[in-house]
Amino acid sequence: MYKDRRIVTVVPAHDEAPHIGAVIRTMPGFVDDIIVVDDASEDGTAEAAMKCGDRRLVILKTTEVRGVGGATILGYRKALEIGGSIIVKMDGDGQMPAQHLAPLLDAIIDQGYDYAKGNRFLAAESLGFMPRHRLVGNMLLTFLTKLTSGYWQIFDPQNGFTAIRNEALGALDLDKMDKGFFFENDMLIYLSCQSCRVKDVAMPAQYGSEKSDINIIKIGLTFPFLLVRKFFHRIYQKYVLRDFSPIALFLFLGMGLFFWGLLFGLYLWFRTMLTGRATPTGTIMLSLLPLILGFQLLLQAIVLDIQQTPK
Repeated sequence: MYKDRRIVTVVPAHDEAPHIGAVIRTMPGFVDDIIVVDDASEDGTAEAAMKCGDRRLVILKTTEVRGVGGATILGYRKALEIGGSIIVKMDGDGQMPAQHLAPLLDAIIDQGYDYAKGNRFLAAESLGFMPRHRLVGNMLLTFLTKLTSGYWQIFDPQNGFTAIRNEALGALDLDKMDKGFFFENDMLIYLSCQSCRVKDVAMPAQYGSEKSDINIIKIGLTFPFLLVRKFFHRIYQKYVLRDFSPIALFLFLGMGLFFWGLLFGLYLWFRTMLTGRATPTGTIMLSLLPLILGFQLLLQAIVLDIQQTPK
């Protein structure tokens, strides 16, 4: 128990036999249950976890690889079933120091947030140890996730060290969430649809001998399409279905005008290049005015969306 709350930790793990033991052994004593989800590992991850002999340990095993999101969702359901008050998620590779678990819980218990997550960028001492490609990729994904989720104050969205209030978790449609590496980003999007309050907590990361399963090419090809689809899902859920807002009007009208102006302008430019005939000023204005007006409406939609961020 931590401040009279039952704390359940969910640890998704795929081929993490060398690290899972250390994760379990360093788990603070106030954690009531440790749910290790062995995601069809082939290296004896579940067996390595059981060797720790921790009475708090619950082992779940999948028969096929579900992905980090699928494994986490399975653990979340079990955590809700056994009555967890706050459910923590941390990976099985040892990159998330368990001694920093208390600040996540304090953000929820003492400060009233629904969801707390680690932010390695707030812990300046850990940035020097972060691999350069992860640093650059994380910054790019952060901006895209801010736009998609509407949590403009959040950074490091890929951080998997999180804690969530059981009421907030129970309100989410877990079946519709992404089952792969987009899971953490998707959590923020669904939390935003429920107007949940989210807090960033300074959290240094550890990098050692663990191997990443992330396929950079696959991520680069799939993430942009997922983010676009989820962006429109959030806008529809939050600003059309639940409470119609000028944000949706400005966004859709702005997009229509902006892309009309852009495409029509490109058409005029190509036509001039091919024929050598100058385009009349009035015709150019049919492209320029919608482009400028559409851009202004899109900016206004973003500003209003930022103001709607749950405080």
